[in-house]
Amino acid sequence: MYKYERIIYWSENNGKFIVEVPELPGCMADGETAEQALKNAEIIISEWLETARETGREIPQPKGRLMYA
Repeated sequence: MYKYERIIYWSENNGKFIVEVPELPGCMADGETAEQALKNAEIIISEWLETARETGREIPQPKGRLMYA
């Protein structure tokens, strides 16, 4: 499991749980259940990091809990 902060919430518009990873710009996942959304987020985080490495993008270090969420 990656150590990046995750924010999970229910989206009425999508009818799904959404997980955002604030430290990785644009990194989001969804799922029918909170558990599925979190599992999908792990896959998306892995893909985000892989793409960043391939393109030479800087990879932020996990900071843990954000102070302003």
